[in-house]
Amino acid sequence: MKEALKEARKGLKEGGIPIGAVLVRGGKIIGRGHNRRVQKLSAILHAEMDCLENAGRLKAADYAECVIYSTLSPCPMCTGAILLYKIPTVVIGENRTFQGPESYSGKFLKLINLDLPECRALMAGFIAEKPELWDEDIGE
Repeated sequence: MKEALKEARKGLKEGGIPIGAVLVRGGKIIGRGHNRRVQKLSAILHAEMDCLENAGRLKAADYAECVIYSTLSPCPMCTGAILLYKIPTVVIGENRTFQGPESYSGKFLKLINLDLPECRALMAGFIAEKPELWDEDIGE
C-alpha cells in the first residue's frame, strides 16, 4: 500500500486526483498507476485502469496470482476490469470517502479494507479543495 500511496501523491503533484494503485504478483510489483483523468484529459484513466495498462498484457493464469492494491475503493468501472481479469484479491486503503460496489464484488473476490487514516486524509483534503473535480471523477 505504501507504493500505491506514492502513486496517489504523484497524481496530486501532477494536478490530478490522488488515487494510486499497484498490481502485485509473487510479492513483486508488476504494474503501477495513478488517476490521470485530468492530466491525460481521459474519461477512463482511473488509478486501477492506469495500473492494469502499465502492467501490460498478461495471461489469465498470471492475473489469477495477483493482488491489486488501491488507495480507494474501486469504482464500478475499475471493479469491472478487476472482475474481468479475475484478480482474486483487492486491498483497499479506505472506503469512507467513496465506496465502490463492494457488496457485489465481494461475492467474487476477496476485499481487504485497511481503513488507513493516511488514505482518508489524502482524499478528504482533495475533496474539500476540489469538490467539482471529484464529482466529475465519480460521475456526479
